Amino acid sequence: MTYPDTRLLIDGEWRDALDGRTLAVLNPATGEEIGRVAHASTADLDLALAAAERGFQAWRRTPAIERAKIMRRAAALMRERADGIARLLTAEQGKPLAEAKVEALAAADIIEWFADEGQRVYGRIVPARNLAATQMVLKDPVGPVAAFTPWNFPINQVVRKAGAALATGCSILVKAAEETPAAPAELVRAFVDAGLPAGAIGLVYGNPAEISSYLIPHRSIRKITFTGSTPVGKQLAALAGQHMKRVTMELGGHAPVIVCEDADLELAVKASAAAKFRNAGQVCISPTRFLVHDSVRADFVAALAKHASSLKVGDGLAEGTQMGPLANPRRVAAMSDILHDAVARGATVATGGARIGSAGNFFAPTVLSEVPLDAKVFNEEPFGPIAAIRGFATLDEAIAEANRLSFGLAGYAFTRAQKNTHRLAHELEVGMLYVNQPATPNAEMPFGGIKDSGYGTEGGPEALEAYLNTRAVTVMNV
Repeated sequence: MTYPDTRLLIDGEWRDALDGRTLAVLNPATGEEIGRVAHASTADLDLALAAAERGFQAWRRTPAIERAKIMRRAAALMRERADGIARLLTAEQGKPLAEAKVEALAAADIIEWFADEGQRVYGRIVPARNLAATQMVLKDPVGPVAAFTPWNFPINQVVRKAGAALATGCSILVKAAEETPAAPAELVRAFVDAGLPAGAIGLVYGNPAEISSYLIPHRSIRKITFTGSTPVGKQLAALAGQHMKRVTMELGGHAPVIVCEDADLELAVKASAAAKFRNAGQVCISPTRFLVHDSVRADFVAALAKHASSLKVGDGLAEGTQMGPLANPRRVAAMSDILHDAVARGATVATGGARIGSAGNFFAPTVLSEVPLDAKVFNEEPFGPIAAIRGFATLDEAIAEANRLSFGLAGYAFTRAQKNTHRLAHELEVGMLYVNQPATPNAEMPFGGIKDSGYGTEGGPEALEAYLNTRAVTVMNV
């Protein structure tokens, strides 16, 4: 599939920006321009907002069972087109082709789950104190939604928001990432081709700050959903709060990994490595702070370093690639800064620790040991292929360190002891905890954080509540 120029979707039509502006799209494996993406102006946004209002009125009046049928057709189209979509995703984002295809296929599963769950949005009848009255609780769609999504999972982060919004009868206007525009456009195209009413879904690109500052206060938008960094999320949440807009925030993480004395080390290394170096570490739930019991720390470091050094790094479209490039040069510079800071403070490089080549944004899978607590890598989300390891003597010490930061998105633990699992489940301050396994963020489970990692969830039946108004209606029967 040839990489296309990406256009805006407004009122069911793919169109260029009114003023003709575009932005370059670069291949992170080569640094070369591979296409252009339309850059929306305020005039384009006005058209998109008006279409979202009309689309909402049509979609909310579509019975839930009919909405589900359309969504299921979109899921089928994603499966049919997965190979081509995966190649677009790898070309613009860099992840290995196998990972890109998994993301495209997972979108179909998520759409289907939300399609079914939308048919189970129930109100209820409440027994009245006056037997002549009927008391009802109604669940209605909140209205047009503005969604802001990042470049690291450009399909996954859109489909979680679109799935919940569309299942409940809301329309949604997506502002996707300009660095990775084609893959989310293909997801949106699947919804359009499946028969979604014009305006029920829209797609724009442009200046992120300008678009968010225009959409969030706009009277047409009733709900905001954002995935991205904690600092930006706080700014958008504050703006939404000024205008009484409902918000779901899936923000940054700095996931602790606790490897207990009794852990299955082979499992811990295998599961941690798969999660750590997936998408070159550019994952909000990526394991980052490895806390390993002193009695097994040396063995764990050696095994993780061996695994990391064996990974084949290269162009995601090349056969056999296990880790692709970072998304942009900014991430390469950030990795170098984090690495040098850690080493300067006393950390040891067990493997990796350098940029690979001069073309593209490649950085070696890196394992650091003996990392001090004041190193940047133990305090700031690295968002890259660096695993930082330090030891602990007691589980109390590990839990205290895991909870020290303001992040609270995901956490991991490896132990054979039920008493350890019980403590970790109740004491770790994270929205998602995975014990003796890598992350399994399935559609039926909540997906979201606590503390500075955001609020609300983008999985499970709880995800739909954020897109619904709950209303009380009492009727006196006369």
